[in-house]
Amino acid sequence: MLEGAPGRWLPEGWEVLPQAGGGLDVRLAKAFAAVSGDAPALLVGMDTPQLSARTLAEALAPAARAGVDAWFGPAADGGFWTLGLARPDAEQARRLLLGVPMSTRTTGAVLRGRLAAAGLHVVDLPVLTDVDTVAEAAEVAELAPETRFADTWRALAPTALTSTPALGGTTR
Repeated sequence: MLEGAPGRWLPEGWEVLPQAGGGLDVRLAKAFAAVSGDAPALLVGMDTPQLSARTLAEALAPAARAGVDAWFGPAADGGFWTLGLARPDAEQARRLLLGVPMSTRTTGAVLRGRLAAAGLHVVDLPVLTDVDTVAEAAEVAELAPETRFADTWRALAPTALTSTPALGGTTR
């Protein structure tokens, strides 16, 4: 889902749907509803630049997906960095996501609790730190030193450390 028109970065063959209105819980539920069907859907937060394909590959490999209903990746600040549904449908997405308090220290726990209460077999992925502050940016750059994020952080760090402590996050 995207607000605005996609740029030249969009690979051929990909479809981009318009961003839905409403709070984050509503927008996420609508995103999963839009991809309802037999194929798994995975939502990944964009503020976890240390995420690698290796982190997801084993858990999402076809052989590992048998009997799995959902994937959940908690964030260190109490949120979550990923949610996957093996067979997403609009009603399931509404039950799981609507009313979950977003951008709080309990967001992840509430969502994980709903997954359990729904009787879903959930694969828990590792806890990752999402980047909301300068301190978290430094931490993540150190955790993933070979990434473009770390390269950019090293270039910007002297400036970032003397300017605002927040990078736009709302979870702290």
